[in-house]
Amino acid sequence: MAIRELAELTWEDVRDLDRARTVVVLPVGAIEAHGPHLPLGTDNVIAAAMARSGVSRLSAHGFGGVLLPALPYTAAPFGAAFAGTLSVSPAVCAALIADIAVEVTRHGFAALVIANAHLDPAHLKSLAEAQRLAAARGATRLICPDLTRRELAARLGEEFKSGACHAGRYEGSVVLATRPVLVRSAIARALPPVPMSLSQAIRDGRTTFAEAGGPRAYFGAPADATADEGARTIDVLGDILAEAVLAVLAPGRAS
Repeated sequence: MAIRELAELTWEDVRDLDRARTVVVLPVGAIEAHGPHLPLGTDNVIAAAMARSGVSRLSAHGFGGVLLPALPYTAAPFGAAFAGTLSVSPAVCAALIADIAVEVTRHGFAALVIANAHLDPAHLKSLAEAQRLAAARGATRLICPDLTRRELAARLGEEFKSGACHAGRYEGSVVLATRPVLVRSAIARALPPVPMSLSQAIRDGRTTFAEAGGPRAYFGAPADATADEGARTIDVLGDILAEAVLAVLAPGRAS
């Protein structure tokens, strides 16, 4: 089944959709430093892959999905000191996503679903605030699986579960599987592992990549990334997204 992009449809195409059984999926990432070997838009590459994988799984359960253009701007204070990182106010991000959720509801779609690949704490707080704002305005179906939850993180491999997973094996593998031309492979192969856990650093009060032990804006093992692992990871991300949707729209069918 072809993946439909909302921006490429006509208004009559949208009118004729079974919108009550169609979700709108918004990939969300950041423009942020991802080491010397991955592009600033790495999160957006991963989010788009997650969104497409999730939508492809929903059709087997009787739900359609359409993709919105990715939202590439959000709070990214951990990487703000690195050239090219664009960090915007969490309040701006929250308000924009809530507005989109209200519009999706107004058009009669089943839900707005966030395929999120950016895990900066400030951004995660903005997503939670977006859900609160949207619900207060009547858009109650804003679905956003949280990959930092222990049970979900465990499904995404040992590196992700360890917390040392920014621009390392996990993210590098997904980019290799989807946009390999963007990976500076010779640089990645020469990078030593940085095993420090970002999640632990956050708990310890660190607020930047440098403070957390990543002076080149990467954590994990970039040299270990493979396209095959990336393809498997995308499958898992798609499962997670589809399960989150089904848990809300079709309880009991998410497993």
